[in-house]
This record gives sequence, structure tokens and C-alpha cells, in this order.
Amino acid sequence: MQASKGFTGEQQQRYLRSILLPGFGTGGQKKLLRSSVLLVGAGGLGSPAALYLAASGVGRIGLVDGDHVSLSNLQRQILHATPDLGRPKVDSAGDKLKALNPGLKLELYRENFSRETAGDLVGGYDFIVDCTDNLQARYMINETCVKLNKPFVYGGVLSWAGQVFTILPGKGPCFSCIFPDQPAPAASTSETGVLGVVTGVIGAIQASEAIRYILGLGELLVGRILTFDALSTRFYEVEIKSDPDCPVCASAGRE
Repeated sequence: MQASKGFTGEQQQRYLRSILLPGFGTGGQKKLLRSSVLLVGAGGLGSPAALYLAASGVGRIGLVDGDHVSLSNLQRQILHATPDLGRPKVDSAGDKLKALNPGLKLELYRENFSRETAGDLVGGYDFIVDCTDNLQARYMINETCVKLNKPFVYGGVLSWAGQVFTILPGKGPCFSCIFPDQPAPAASTSETGVLGVVTGVIGAIQASEAIRYILGLGELLVGRILTFDALSTRFYEVEIKSDPDCPVCASAGRE
């Protein structure tokens, strides 16, 4: 097959099934190749999200995680394998992503997301994927993205369920509109457990939101929380509104 204009033969074959999609085409693939996505967290959610973003042809991916691979991670964090035990997660993840798509430009940050580096990290990417496992980091991501007008998608999992929604600053509610106060430390997966498959479902939806935002296709989960219950195999959707008194986004202005 002759390569389309602007594509090598290898790229044409690699991304053919995407290019064939109505509304996607070569133009959409070129958008992905020019795009950049930052994933905060290379664990349960970051693994499937990063794999699908790399496979889809997102040109530049950043991974932020200061943790190392442990045995208890392997039940759900599918970017890592037994030989990776003890390695920095971003290094382990980076090897798998480059093996999947050698053309990917990968940027690894062996650190935890912090206020000192948040602005520089978020400011350098088109879209942010929140794959963290602690509320403090989530609030920092939200505040930074609203301040810099950067879109991001939140994902959370616990036990048999997970939820996901997308924040477009100025065009809908932010994370603080929904959770205005940072609650006391809640149960974590290390205490209650989590079904590994749930992280795969939610992480894949996060990747879908990022891809469709970049392409400008479909309806994003803005103003809608989508919850997946693995025990009943049901999805539930709840509409959410912007808080006119939100301390984070009310002053930023909305459309």
C-alpha cells in the first residue's frame, strides 16, 4: 500500500485501523502525532492509559511517578512485569511504551507531582491524565490545570468500582466544584483492595477522552461523572454542575 502524503509506509500500516474511522482519517492521525499528553502516575490507571495513547500515535508522552515497582503492583499495573521489581516505574513503563511504538517521544520524570514543579510539567503538554492515587495530588493537578487553562481527565478506582470525568477549564465544573473540601484520608486500595480489571476499564476511558479531545470528536465527559460497577457490569452517569463559588475555577471565568 502506498503511504498517504506525510506518512511513511510503516506509519500508514501501524495506524491504518484508526485512519479508516469516519471523522478520523489522515488528518486526525497527524493531529495525534503532533500532540502531547502528560500522565501523572504510572500505576494501575497510568498503565492502560499510557499503552493506548502510545499505540494510538500520540507523538509525545510524559510520565510522572516517583515510585518503584513492587510485587503487589503486578496484579493491575500492566506496564510492569516481574523482572521490573525494584525499578523506577517510569523506567519500567518507558521500556514497554518504546517497545510498543519506537517512534514515540518519551519524557520521564522520576519524581512525585509537587507544587514546585507542577506548573512547568503541566504547561508543557496539550492534555493531562490524572492517574494518581492520592487526593493531595489531585487537587494540585486541578488547581494547576485551571490556572494554566489545560484540559485534563480524572480517574479513580476502589474495590469493585471506578469513576472518570473530564475537566475543561472555563467550560464546565472542575474537580473542586465536585469535591470542594479536601476530606480526611479515606480508604485506599492497599486497605480495601481493587479489582485489576477496573483500573483497565477506567484507564482506557481516560485514554479515549484524551484522544477525542485532541481530535475534537465526540462528546467528552464534561459535567458528567461516569461510574463503572464491575460487580453488576453497569455504568452509571451523574450530571454535575459548576459551583459559582468554587475557590479554584469561579474566578478563572467560564463560558
